Amino acid sequence: MADTARTRKATFLAALRARVLTQAVPPGADLDEVILSEEFGLSRTPLREALRELAGEGYVELTPNRGARVSELGHTTLRDFFLAAPMIYGAVLRLAATHAQPSQISELKQAQKAFRAALIGGDVAARALANNRFHAITGDMAANIYLRPSFNRLLIDHARISMTFYGEDQREEPGLAADQHDAMIAAIEARDADAAASLAEDHWALSRHRIAQFVMPNPLSQRLGEPIPSVRSL
Repeated sequence: MADTARTRKATFLAALRARVLTQAVPPGADLDEVILSEEFGLSRTPLREALRELAGEGYVELTPNRGARVSELGHTTLRDFFLAAPMIYGAVLRLAATHAQPSQISELKQAQKAFRAALIGGDVAARALANNRFHAITGDMAANIYLRPSFNRLLIDHARISMTFYGEDQREEPGLAADQHDAMIAAIEARDADAAASLAEDHWALSRHRIAQFVMPNPLSQRLGEPIPSVRSL
């Protein structure tokens, strides 16, 4: 019975993480504990334990007398994301090249295969999840207890932003992103921290360019909850 409860809780955690990352459950959405409990066969106690775990990771927010809701993704979040992303990505890749274990490099290569397969399949959600997995492994490689929580939250919002900004018609740049992943793997294998950090900067520049292409012609809609200024003002 205990094993069944743990399995259901693990299933719930994996499912809700994926729903948040792909915006199947949008930013700011309230989470109905009764519906979730019925869907995943969880009693209130393990469900709330799981929600607290997700809150600690940055997927949801817990508010007294209101319950759980998906973390917001508005103007302030995007501004902080743009400011922090290049610094955090660079630090993570630099440390990954220094500390990566052979088993982690093998895992990273498998994640890259999944990412390229998702590109071929043309599924935007699958692409976002595969990209998230690739970068999460580099966070494991970095092995820094102070940096990892910030990186985890960055990855959550990067995945959600990708679902908002990237369309299936953008084929060339995702291919370039995959090529950059390959170069990152090579730099990590070579223990070249400078090259890995430089590649992180190039990779961030590609993401920033994509978002700028969407933002610059017109302001964002209300989809994220509030008006967002152009990238240049962030």
